[in-house]
Amino acid sequence: MRVLLIEDDTILGAAVRDQIVGDSHSVDWVGRLDRAAEHLDSAAYDLVLLDLMLPDGRGLAFLRELRRKGCATPVIILTALDQISDRIAGLNAGADDYMTKPFDLSELSARLNAVARRYSGNPNPLVEIGHLQIDLAARTVVKSGRLIDLTAREWALFEAFVQRPGLVISKAQLEDRLYAFGTEVESNTIEVYISRLRKKLGPEIVHTLRGIGYRLGSSR
Repeated sequence: MRVLLIEDDTILGAAVRDQIVGDSHSVDWVGRLDRAAEHLDSAAYDLVLLDLMLPDGRGLAFLRELRRKGCATPVIILTALDQISDRIAGLNAGADDYMTKPFDLSELSARLNAVARRYSGNPNPLVEIGHLQIDLAARTVVKSGRLIDLTAREWALFEAFVQRPGLVISKAQLEDRLYAFGTEVESNTIEVYISRLRKKLGPEIVHTLRGIGYRLGSSR
């Protein structure tokens, strides 16, 4: 996934960023709401992690405005406000989940992935595609009874297709998913990873639609 992290605490922000990157997701980290608005206007995000107390305003008002504009991107609130009334206000404003600080980074990963699965239309972490058994929670792929070793980038790319079965994904969308702002991307990077996935999972696992993008196929 491509994640926007809105957090002004540099120590916590760095820890959350590193956790997300370690989970093979791309993350852009900002510490102000005005910067967050600029990012949301210029890129498509799969999920937003939102602190409620930012230097230039309240995250709750920011979230309400996002929902008023029709933004459906899932949002998980990360905050020190731990009263039941705060949780209710956050969820009623349009948040998909609410975590109070301090929190366990592994739990954050699990919640992030659970929200993403719900929005992809399949909350079940277990998916079967031909001869492949995929566990989105455990981040594993088994082919004909054999565990397939995927690198972090290969998994991130493959997960993008699994979460959008039948949909065509452009090269630019895949690059956005894998890389944060400011990261230089070689022109053939996506093609290289697609080729690796085909070698490991089957030549038909990803179909190329020339000039348009890629679509999930089947294994054999």
